[in-house]
Formats: sequence, C-alpha cells, structure tokens
Amino acid sequence: MRVLLVEDDTMIGQGLAQALGREGWSVDWVRDGMLARSAIDDGGYACVLLDLGLPKLDGVEVLRHCRTRGDLTPVLVLTARDGLDDRIRGLDLGADDYLLKPYEFRELLARMRAVIRRRDGAAHSLIGQAGFQLDLTTREVLMSSGRIELSAREFALLHALLERPGAILSRDQLEERIYGWGEEVSSNAVDVLIHGMRRKLGADLIRNVRGLGWRVVAVTATAPGAGA
Repeated sequence: MRVLLVEDDTMIGQGLAQALGREGWSVDWVRDGMLARSAIDDGGYACVLLDLGLPKLDGVEVLRHCRTRGDLTPVLVLTARDGLDDRIRGLDLGADDYLLKPYEFRELLARMRAVIRRRDGAAHSLIGQAGFQLDLTTREVLMSSGRIELSAREFALLHALLERPGAILSRDQLEERIYGWGEEVSSNAVDVLIHGMRRKLGADLIRNVRGLGWRVVAVTATAPGAGA
C-alpha cells in the first residue's frame, strides 16, 4: 500500500522511507507542507505520516486543509512537539493518532495498521466477508482451507478492492494504490498481479468487467488454486 511521508529532516526521512519499503510499503516522501498538501489532494494513500514542524506550510495547516476539503485519509502525526495543547489541537483538527519522537518502528507500524482499520470501519484486523477475510496485521487471506500469504503488492491490490466490495476499480485506480512515485509500472502489471492471485485464491474471486476494471464478488468458499 502507498503511504505519504511528510518529513523535512533528511536523515529521519531517508531512514523511515527505507524501513517502510522493507516492510512492503510504497513510500512517497515530501519535505515541505506545500508539497504535502498537493500530494494529499492527488490522493491514493492508505495513510499519511505527518510531521508538524515543516517549511513553507506548517503541518497543522496541512491537516486543516485536508479535513476542510473532506479528505478522510488517515493521518498519523509524528512530531517532537510534546505539549498537551499541541496534541489536543491536532486531534481536534482531525488527526487520527499521535506519536511522539523518538518512537519505536514496530509501534509506528502497529499504529498505521490501527488507523487504517478504523478508516475501514473494522475494530479488529480482519476485513472481508464470511469465508474470505484479509488480515491487515499478517497480510494473509483467511479462507476455509486455511491462511494464504500474499506479497506486499497483492495485499495492497486486494485491500483496495475489499474497501469497496462490489465496486469496480479501474486500472489507474489500482495502480495508484499499489505503486509509489518513480516506480516503473508496466502496462500489464495489474493483470499479472491478478492472475497470480487467482491461482492462489480461486478464479472467481476477482472479476474483470470488460473495459472498466475489476471488482471483488461474493465468496462461496472457493478453493485456492482453482483455475486461472
């Protein structure tokens, strides 16, 4: 899944972007508030990691802009500002969570998963339907036949489809959720991912709507490996 990292400190930004990349996230990194506002307006992010002390436009103003325009993308504030008033102000403006620097990377990952779950309307780590669920913590699919492991990009694609069950997502919409800036995307990248997932999960789970895109259909305990 794609995450927007807004951090003006080069050392912190590089380290965090690399660490998130190793965990399978596609990271877009910007270093000032104006670029952050523009990137958020473009959309496509599972969540935003937002520093407050930014050049050009303060992080609080970025958050205010995001929420004023009705954008519900989860925002996790990462900041050294430990004053109670700062935290209250950020939360009142619509931040989903706060994490004070320095922090443990494992806790950051857990909080990212939590704000994304809440955005999906899930109190726990499973989304989907009976007989087919996606575990947001382990990145596995739970089916009647057991757990099936997904790659980072397979997980991002399936998560995007399960957020809007039954809705058709176009190729551009799926690419936007899977790939970050600067990543080369071949014309058939989505097709290849879906072909591999059908081999793992069953041929009938992800349906192509010719000329429009793909959607997830109701599950009837399809056995993995059935067809392609």
